Amino acid sequence: MADYEPVLLANIDKPDSHTLAVYQAGGGYRALRRALRDLSPAEVANKVRRSNLRGRGGAGFPTGLKWSFLPADHPGPVYLCVNADESEPGTFSNRVLLELDPHQVLEGTILSAYATRASTAYIYLRYEYPRAFRRLQAAIDECYAAGLLGKNILGTPFSLDVFLHRGAGAYVCGEETGLIESIEGKRAWPRIKPPFPAVEGLFRKPTVVNNVETLACVVHILDRGVEWFQSIGVPPTPGDPRDPGSYGPKLYCLSGHVNRPGCYEGPLGLTVRQVIDQWGGGVPGGRKVKAVVPGGLSTGLLSGEELDTPLDFNGPVQAGCLGLGTAGVVVLDETYPILDFLHTSCRFFAHESCGQCTPCREGTRWALEMIERIKAGRGRLRDLDLLAEIGDSIGILPGTTICGLADGAAWPIKTALAKFRGELEDAIRRGNPAGYAATDPVLAMTIHPNDRLVHAPAAPPPEVAPRGAAGPPSAGLQKA
Repeated sequence: MADYEPVLLANIDKPDSHTLAVYQAGGGYRALRRALRDLSPAEVANKVRRSNLRGRGGAGFPTGLKWSFLPADHPGPVYLCVNADESEPGTFSNRVLLELDPHQVLEGTILSAYATRASTAYIYLRYEYPRAFRRLQAAIDECYAAGLLGKNILGTPFSLDVFLHRGAGAYVCGEETGLIESIEGKRAWPRIKPPFPAVEGLFRKPTVVNNVETLACVVHILDRGVEWFQSIGVPPTPGDPRDPGSYGPKLYCLSGHVNRPGCYEGPLGLTVRQVIDQWGGGVPGGRKVKAVVPGGLSTGLLSGEELDTPLDFNGPVQAGCLGLGTAGVVVLDETYPILDFLHTSCRFFAHESCGQCTPCREGTRWALEMIERIKAGRGRLRDLDLLAEIGDSIGILPGTTICGLADGAAWPIKTALAKFRGELEDAIRRGNPAGYAATDPVLAMTIHPNDRLVHAPAAPPPEVAPRGAAGPPSAGLQKA
């Protein structure tokens, strides 16, 4: 890693790195000029497909293969949506690119639109990034003024309009069909698939949705070549046809209990230990690492014994996590309770569930209420089994929800129970020494003492009353 040459972050330390003049002085838009002059759209798409670039937004789906799903004979229009809704906790790499090098993202957007025959691109930006919004809009304006956007770009037949669309800060808008619904001005409920966006997406037309970092990688594939891109990272696992490899540069976000948090660039496949020690400078006070979130909250947990797990698209899966995700690495030291991690995780996903799918809407809320009851000193060992049942019963993978938000909510629970169950059992025993072994049904939620529910006294047997006479009030639960 010592001799690695950054490419995605090569410009960010230059003064005025966000401007067109500085970007072009460093070779910016060189790849676009060559592609429009020398390559057809199909040739650009073929280069991206041969590179085995995989999406950097979380799923890791091959980008060129995704583009190939667009119908070849569709009369148009075709749309490109840029997913800049970076809402995965622990992730801020898109923000760095958009604030400090927006033209790199725009060049990737224009190249990708050319390859997919898109005539309009929408950049969906989360509302909480005001500086990125200003920088990106200024960069778009510069491109129009310089003939890099609009009609007949650089004197060629290719035309493209780019619009910046600000979201309202919902996690589910990071799911591509939820993003599409939001752009259309509707509630961001993910769509049932099929049809997939490549066939029927934005405004019911063929649509490609790509992540900010993915499009930045497209620039360097076209500029430096497929062979250069595949010289970085990890080749496919031998004998595994489902693993196309983990090639190219990657932005790693590092936060939590480390001395030097930040956004760093390296090849795919670095181990968690390398990221923490070489970039993060280790853990403050020399404390030990208890757990690590390898790729954003939804990927789950690695234990302190799994720090040699490679951060490629396959490594975290082999260690029981959901995947590489966004490579948002969050470090938890030995002083941090796993119960607090679970509370933070469950609270986030219960809040962000759109409510469309019952297993997700109810399951995330039940999990949160159980964790809150455990933290309030009324937990039972049986609750851990109930949490495991929730984790196994919600999400796309068991086939109960439309989008993957529920999977993201389940994996922190599943990995915490698998790797830190002993600590969680000890927390329950300490918090509820008299009742931790109880198995009787209890109210899941923590009820405030001033708003508790009590049973009213049982009413006496009613006397026989004349027809039409009012009977006694019924017994039941009343508010104290």
